[in-house]
Amino acid sequence: MATTQTEIHDSNQISVAKLNMKFKIVVIPVSDVDRAKQFYGRLGWRLDADFDSGKNFRIIQFTPPGSGCSIMFGQAVTAAAPGSAQGLYLIVSDVEAARTELIGRGIEVSEAFHGDAGVFAGKDEHYLFGSKRVSGPDPAHSSYKSFASFHDPDGNGWLFQEVTARMPGRLDPSTTAFASANDLATAMRRAAAAHGQHEARTGQADKNWPDWYADYMVREQNGKDLPQ
Repeated sequence: MATTQTEIHDSNQISVAKLNMKFKIVVIPVSDVDRAKQFYGRLGWRLDADFDSGKNFRIIQFTPPGSGCSIMFGQAVTAAAPGSAQGLYLIVSDVEAARTELIGRGIEVSEAFHGDAGVFAGKDEHYLFGSKRVSGPDPAHSSYKSFASFHDPDGNGWLFQEVTARMPGRLDPSTTAFASANDLATAMRRAAAAHGQHEARTGQADKNWPDWYADYMVREQNGKDLPQ
């Protein structure tokens, strides 16, 4: 009996593909291309392309700051209904700072919110996680638990999610990268606070604090146990 491709796949579920596959584009369905272009430009996102064939075909591409993935919309690029793209995640290191940035650009953004007792948030928008929304960010600012949402003019739904420490396996452990100078500075502040507690426990100044900071920041980003 021949072995099927499905059987081969199932027997190797824990293996990792060796060929890089970089996810680059999400298509956003819009009804008014110029209106959408103006909106995403107001977000401060980088305009990568605006190609118009002049024959009922147009592509516009934007990239959020620090993102490896871009969005694309235009004319004759998708059959999806305008506004049907929902639960589009934007990972940020500080959800309140992200809100402040967009509000300052004239964008309407929800208040920060989190789930209650492990129940994720948003009974009005199930695609933004679950059934109960609690006002304000997660009190402990735990990664993956604080959110804020906004919509483009067609109603496509975006979600800020605050992440400062990745769960194990989410990043390549051999690399460490920060999307912006602000993300790097925020990570250094967290390392500084933890290092202060470390020095208090040891009762002495740590001359090798740069090494300690670096170890803390790499471990935090890769979801590993943090140094004490």
